[in-house]
Amino acid sequence: MTSPVLDFLLARKSAPIPDLKEPAPSDAEIETLLTAASRVPDHGRLEPWRFVLYRGDARARVGELLAARAEEREGPLTEGRRQQELARFSRAPLVIGVVSVPRENPKIPQWEMFLSGGAVAMNLVNAANAMGYGSNWITNWYSDDADGRRILGLAPGERVVGFVHIGTYHGEAPERPRPDVSKLYADYSGPWKD
Repeated sequence: MTSPVLDFLLARKSAPIPDLKEPAPSDAEIETLLTAASRVPDHGRLEPWRFVLYRGDARARVGELLAARAEEREGPLTEGRRQQELARFSRAPLVIGVVSVPRENPKIPQWEMFLSGGAVAMNLVNAANAMGYGSNWITNWYSDDADGRRILGLAPGERVVGFVHIGTYHGEAPERPRPDVSKLYADYSGPWKD
């Protein structure tokens, strides 16, 4: 069976973040990206996720704050390490944060809500690629640091699902080894009760 959608999914690759350049998606394209990203399983229609857009000068400001936070955590940074933190959010012209926003619900577990956010992030990557943009989904150290999350605009109790870096990409994204799926599944064979 062949299908353009299946062919697209089977060929999906991440573009290197430093190679994502202007132009970024327009406001109208971003609206489309977020609409496509939101079409995911969402048990109870809770919308247990939200988006944060990092673009323009805000990307450099985030880098300054992350560099300062990294220095608080690690001590004085080498110049190379400092530059790495300064550039975290300015390597691509657009970064969209996907944030898990847990909701209280007696029937739906928190882990299921987080998984819904993961589906949002994957839809966002696929939608960006389908529009002809390159993308790359990462998390990094600041995702697991309370002060890092605060710098990035998250409220207490919210968690990072991922940061999707998006921009124009020319060329062929590098391939990486993929899993042998035949080793990743088995037919169910029990336990059986007598």
